[in-house]
Amino acid sequence: MTDYREFLKKQLDDPEFKAEYDALEPEFALMRAIMDARIEQGLTQQKLSELSGISQADISRLEGGTANPSLKTMQRIAAALGKTVQIKFV
Repeated sequence: MTDYREFLKKQLDDPEFKAEYDALEPEFALMRAIMDARIEQGLTQQKLSELSGISQADISRLEGGTANPSLKTMQRIAAALGKTVQIKFV
């Protein structure tokens, strides 16, 4: 993992790369929020799938950042985790 972190640190020295990377932060935050809440509760993707009615493959795509979830999907996942979705404009 150190090699990746060193690579990323070097890349972030490039202002253009850093701007693109920073623009993705909301997506990274969403991915982390889903994973952290699921892991905090000791759930597998499969168990979260069963609780939410969303396929395990779709949960995997959400956590991997290769899906663009709707608000309804996020509400279903949040409900399955005993949480709510909160959106803010800052």
